[in-house]
Amino acid sequence: MTHAAPAATHAVPAGGPAGSGAYVLGVDSGGSGLRVALGRVGEPGPLATTVCAEPVRTGPGGIDAGHLLDQLLPAARELLERASAAASAEARSDAARAGGTSAYEVAAVAIGAAGMATLGERLRAELPGALADALGVLRVALAADAVTAYAGAVGQRPGAVVAGGTGMIALGTDLKEWHRADGWGHLLGDSGGGAWIGRAGLDAAMRAHDGRRGGSAALLDRLRAVFGAAETLPGLLYPRSDRPAVLASFAPEVAACAGADPVAAGILRQAASHVAEAAAAVCPAPTEPDGEGGGTGEVALTGGLFRMGEPLIAPLRKELARLLPGARVTTATGDPLTGALRIARALATGDLRLPRHPTMLFVPPEQETGQRGRTAVHDGQRPG
Repeated sequence: MTHAAPAATHAVPAGGPAGSGAYVLGVDSGGSGLRVALGRVGEPGPLATTVCAEPVRTGPGGIDAGHLLDQLLPAARELLERASAAASAEARSDAARAGGTSAYEVAAVAIGAAGMATLGERLRAELPGALADALGVLRVALAADAVTAYAGAVGQRPGAVVAGGTGMIALGTDLKEWHRADGWGHLLGDSGGGAWIGRAGLDAAMRAHDGRRGGSAALLDRLRAVFGAAETLPGLLYPRSDRPAVLASFAPEVAACAGADPVAAGILRQAASHVAEAAAAVCPAPTEPDGEGGGTGEVALTGGLFRMGEPLIAPLRKELARLLPGARVTTATGDPLTGALRIARALATGDLRLPRHPTMLFVPPEQETGQRGRTAVHDGQRPG
């Protein structure tokens, strides 16, 4: 287990809660680009969103804070201009009166970024001051993308989220500390994720090509349809820098074959077992026994992995029921951008209940008041 440095309790940010008319910004930075959402403190959902198609650069110093700002600030100003143009003078006045503050104030910004936990040092050092200078923002939260995925899927309740795509990570909290399982990349883990399923499917196809046990003629046919001759696959795959994505591109083929091919169905059952084990490792223990071994809370599924549907979801629900009896399994209604906006709203009103953490959910100490408690991220199974 890895214990983190002290982190803040649920304190109210300096300056007091923002009014309902103030703006908040949520940001989701990932491999496909930067997404920005503008909302108001007192209104659900975004007012407007925009996409910056260029992914934020990562270099020897970690995620490039300057490059992120170069994209975020023009996007934020564009959203603010669009929102102010859409509102009538009367509506702006009403919003200002309701909030006791300017309707144009940006009360809080929450940024979720892939790699924040390990590559976010420059963001934590540079963004709070830069956003205060450029937008007048006094409240900033910087989160790992798994945390914004959690906030989008579960909100600020205890529970667990499994974020599945090319990779797979599970994150849970009892609102005191974070628990993480997997998310270690396709060479060390991401078990049950898209790359894992795709690789297992291609392995079964190559076994059929060779005449080895465990092969699947159906998956071999799909390999040839997608990639060409089986003998050429190593030359196509190994030189690629995006190997996980290439492997994951074959996962839907495995799902498509699962109804009629027992090997493909077995791969998805094993994937479901891996995902369920990760969820069970991070799901918080029940606060009160229900007398029947249940009461473990919510497990939310989010990400493109689960769009494969019943061939994966059915065995996953069965495994979750076995490992976490009584848990509610849900499909996330909000994505990481929704989660970032939710964190920004909670930060603006002094109601951020998710655990602070130096790398998972960072709020600069000067923005908070009160005593500081401890929180940690535990890698692996939660305490029993």
